[in-house]
Amino acid sequence: MQQARQLPKVSIVTVCFNSARTIRDSIESVLRQEYPHIEYIVIDGGSTDGTVEIVRGYANRIAVFVSERDRGIYDAMNKGIRSASGDIVGMLNSDDVYADARAVGDLIAAMQAAQADSVFADVVFVDGTDPQRVVRYYDSGRWRPSRFRFGWMPAHPTFFVKRDWYERLGLYSLDYRIAADFEMLVRLLHKAQATYVYVPRAMVRMRTGGASTGGLKQSWLLNREIVKACRVHGIRTALPLLLLKLPLKLLELVRPERRQ
Repeated sequence: MQQARQLPKVSIVTVCFNSARTIRDSIESVLRQEYPHIEYIVIDGGSTDGTVEIVRGYANRIAVFVSERDRGIYDAMNKGIRSASGDIVGMLNSDDVYADARAVGDLIAAMQAAQADSVFADVVFVDGTDPQRVVRYYDSGRWRPSRFRFGWMPAHPTFFVKRDWYERLGLYSLDYRIAADFEMLVRLLHKAQATYVYVPRAMVRMRTGGASTGGLKQSWLLNREIVKACRVHGIRTALPLLLLKLPLKLLELVRPERRQ
């Protein structure tokens, strides 16, 4: 019991908008975590499809719930961070789930063992309509800070960081439509050189079809914003360099069931 009391408090933020189809799975995956000190925060953008009613059904287990119009996903994430009182903060989107009940505890244990500022792991991408069908495995272990210039980043849904880093560096930039998470990790891990540890295991199952996996038009915007984020923080890159990651991305589609 004494050991449990000494564990850091972890705030998990889920942002959602008209997510009635998937939000229950996300909430349940957080609530089934074995880690004992979780503050769960849900920020809704003013849903009208039944999402609010589903979330309110868990009111006694959600520390903070806000439902109001916002300026997009990153504005909602910022609201969640401002509401957080935990020592460590992580984000879990409304169409993602933790891979198992030990995910959060194992990530925080690795972070503490390494005395690191942050932690991240791998992600399994699953079919948007059939969550049991794996379509891609994202290996964050291939990432190094030098690979930001090629568009590589740690898997954001698995990323946890000490909350005081947000207080020092600021929140997600609303100058980016779909790459503010990339810019935030550049700011944290490249510019400010926050320390990190990688856990070689899939900790989150992520449905395809989100803002960053939405087709050629979204990919074009994403890559343009990646270039912008790199240049803002002094990383030399260009769109042709980002194309060099395509062969590795294709390898992620080969036998994705190899690691789940």
